Amino acid sequence: MKVQSSCAVTAGLASNIDLGPQLSTATALTGSSTISVTCSKKTPYFIGLAPSNANTLGLGSMAALNVAPVTGNTDAVPYQLRSATGIAGAIWGNTATATAVGNGVSGTGTGGSQSIPVYATAASANFTPDSYADTVTVTVNY
Repeated sequence: MKVQSSCAVTAGLASNIDLGPQLSTATALTGSSTISVTCSKKTPYFIGLAPSNANTLGLGSMAALNVAPVTGNTDAVPYQLRSATGIAGAIWGNTATATAVGNGVSGTGTGGSQSIPVYATAASANFTPDSYADTVTVTVNY
């Protein structure tokens, strides 16, 4: 028998990061969530995160959803993905490979599910009142 390394990631609606309702004067906004990674026992892994704009430094942009009664809103809220809490937390991007962590996050598989915290920050909420969202791709290299 040969046991091969494997990894799986669980993310989705349950792992959304919500920066919450904000007044337009709010600054230094932060939010967090978790993703779940399950890798074979003793398998080293490196996780990268890429916003929909494919920025390898984890700098994304949330698009306006134009939730009624709002229409025609073209504002976009910039945000930064981070691996530690707060505006000064370490940046989390997508330069991880199968052999190097890059600006990602590393871990070692246990054979069970591991919760990995993900943080996002936005400098301010000085944008048109609306709902904003973006999609982030999680890549697990092992």
